Amino acid sequence: MDFFSQTYVALRGPTGAPQTATDTVGKLSDRLQPATLLADRRAAVLALKGLARDCKQDIGALSLPGLLQVLYNDAEVDPDIGKAVLETLNLLCDVEDDKELGFKHTDAVLASDQAVHSLFALLADINFYTRFGTLQFLSTLLHNRRQVVQSYFLTAPTGPASVVSALEDKREIIRNEAITMVQALVAQSADIQKVLAFEGAFEKLFNIVKQEGGVEGMSVAHEALVCVDSLLRFNSSNQSYFRETGLPPILLSLLLFPPDLPSDAPAPQEFALQFWDEPKLKNAQAIVTIIALLVGSKGYSGQDVHVFTRCLIETALASNAPTALKSQALRLLPSNLHFPLSELIVTPYMPVPETNGEEWDRLESASALDALVELALHGEYNGIENNKRMIRGLELRAAAVGVFENFVRKEEIKYAIVSSMVATEGNNHAKLPPTPLLQALSITPEPSGPLDHALVTSSHFAGLLFTSLLRSSLRCKALARSIKTQIPTGAPDNGGGSFFVPADGPAPAAPPPPETDEDDEPPQTLLQVLAENLSLAFLSRSRQDASDLESREWDRLIVGYLTLLSQWLWEDPAAVREFLNSGGLGILVEPINQVSESDFLIPSLCVFLLGILYEYNREPGEITRATISPILNRLGVDTLLGRMSRLREDERFKNVSPETLVQPCPGASSLAIKFGGEGEVWFDWAFIDFWKSNYYTVQRGLSTDPDQLASTSGPSAETAMLISSLRDSLQSQTQEIDNLRAQLQQQQQQQQQKVPSNNDEVVALKSQVESLRAALHASEEKQKETEKEQEDLLVLLDEVSGKRKKDKARMREAGLEVSEDEGDEDDDDDEEGNED
Repeated sequence: MDFFSQTYVALRGPTGAPQTATDTVGKLSDRLQPATLLADRRAAVLALKGLARDCKQDIGALSLPGLLQVLYNDAEVDPDIGKAVLETLNLLCDVEDDKELGFKHTDAVLASDQAVHSLFALLADINFYTRFGTLQFLSTLLHNRRQVVQSYFLTAPTGPASVVSALEDKREIIRNEAITMVQALVAQSADIQKVLAFEGAFEKLFNIVKQEGGVEGMSVAHEALVCVDSLLRFNSSNQSYFRETGLPPILLSLLLFPPDLPSDAPAPQEFALQFWDEPKLKNAQAIVTIIALLVGSKGYSGQDVHVFTRCLIETALASNAPTALKSQALRLLPSNLHFPLSELIVTPYMPVPETNGEEWDRLESASALDALVELALHGEYNGIENNKRMIRGLELRAAAVGVFENFVRKEEIKYAIVSSMVATEGNNHAKLPPTPLLQALSITPEPSGPLDHALVTSSHFAGLLFTSLLRSSLRCKALARSIKTQIPTGAPDNGGGSFFVPADGPAPAAPPPPETDEDDEPPQTLLQVLAENLSLAFLSRSRQDASDLESREWDRLIVGYLTLLSQWLWEDPAAVREFLNSGGLGILVEPINQVSESDFLIPSLCVFLLGILYEYNREPGEITRATISPILNRLGVDTLLGRMSRLREDERFKNVSPETLVQPCPGASSLAIKFGGEGEVWFDWAFIDFWKSNYYTVQRGLSTDPDQLASTSGPSAETAMLISSLRDSLQSQTQEIDNLRAQLQQQQQQQQQKVPSNNDEVVALKSQVESLRAALHASEEKQKETEKEQEDLLVLLDEVSGKRKKDKARMREAGLEVSEDEGDEDDDDDEEGNED
């Protein structure tokens, strides 16, 4: 009682005079001096804690130095005073109520490293309130001044050990708060990430995930996985260390995918068919992110990458995982994908109707490449929910297109796929079943009835896939011109490819090929079919009884045809000639004349394609550049250029980015978009980049006279193919040299690490090294010879061109007839010489 009486009198002041809050804080601050008793200091800290919310400024100005001294000297000795001072300091540095004052107090606390060092020392205390208060205060300091705290942490004697010990605390509240603090501590600090990794943070975090139930765990497991991701991302050292710890297979085990699954063994059903809820989805997404991070990291190769990549592909193509997880698995596959999709056999599953996802049919096995194409063309579960056209479903199909584009980057893969669409000599085109991609490309919409938007979307994605096969490949474009197909009509069969049948029963018999009459017309080429489909789409679009929604669907179908044709006909004069012979000029001119001020998307694309036709109309035929030029003049070149440039202003064009090509349907609310409303696809980023890269070339070409050389005239197709083959040969030899160097370096490292047991082994190793050096030298010499050969070919090409000009000049002098094209070319050359 005497103590409380003395304290009350001291706070009350003489004769009971009232005190201000500042006076009270001042008197309490005096009691924080080390000369007073520990009990007095404890009472003063408790009193200041009660005033901290209302008198934050006064306490910070008068008591903060004394509170820090209590933290340094008393907190470790007395848990009660430690709890009180930590909570008081946390309140003073909090920025929620007063941001400026909170930052000011934080800067005062962090004026030296003593406070941070004391906090990490207190973190080793096993007292619940001391450790919990320390973690909370450290989280507040990291939130306010993260970089300062991180720099002090690196010099703290007990920092790493105390942080890791907090992660293995048995008390959930402490452990959860430690995870939150570690996430802030390691953010954008590679040094701290390395220190904690080598201190055993990975093992402690995975132990937390296991204790919380693995992928079935709740938010704590998810936060631990996010923390693992933070330690690995942008840190190659930690990625290398993590691979050496033996922990990566745990990631696969968490998803129930066997880490040691043989290449030819199917994925187990317990992996493919699981029950999913929202927490499990979040955890699985975090695991997939970490797996993709390891697959895409440098130095990670061999069987481990194969298993991880297969896990991602199986998740996307042969499981009942949520759509969001499948999309993420496909998007995170590395862009330089070297996985043999055509060799991996997957077993897709289909939900049994009206079972609410509780029963599934196992379908016939197929290659991962076929399953990927089917997913892009028809959607998840072979288009069972195609009519809903949800944004998430379209994003999954767009991700499948992205993986396909990365897979076919190599010329030989593109050529092989296009070759599979071409009937070999002696085979009847009508009797060969079309590939799913070819069928989706050539299907003709029914103009009489309402347009099925599922058909439009399937045709659009087929165009994206086919364009990726033709892009930057003259060989594939030349081969694609020989593709012939029977024109299917109506909606495509959602049964997809031949492998989409329930595996529990026999496969349905293939439909007999249609009987062909000898008088039937020969099958059309794919380019002719696309031209007819485009013409039919324009006619159907102009119907008076079409609703706005149906007209929009026709516009989407037309955009798909125009974007495909634009990229196909670019730099392909033979394809331009075939398209013009199929009536392509008349198909494009009419929509350009019927432009409306409200919607200029279609006319802009038509002008762009018309410019490509004019630019690359270089082969003889009925419709020449001289034929097209009067049409351009009648339409007005300036008008055409203005319409083409307005494409940039269209929202459907501007909203496409490298990350997404799916756009919400018009009129959709933000809430509907957030929870996966309906969407649509207009363009992909490859076409946006193609249009922007070649816009000015087409613009200049439209302004060029018909008797002038095209603005992009350059080497012939044969020359381009020759240069391309030489480049491929050079690239393969460079790769061979790199492999030999890698083998040489590996052999040298093994030689340094292994102590030879006798002289014979040393001699054998030296001989092997010398042989590798000789092979490397031979490869370098071969590469030099190839480069010289390429230079000689280019010089020879230039000499032949010069000789050709001289021969034509002699022919003119001799009075011989010179072709018109050759004459124009010589005139242009003379003009260029005069200008020089």
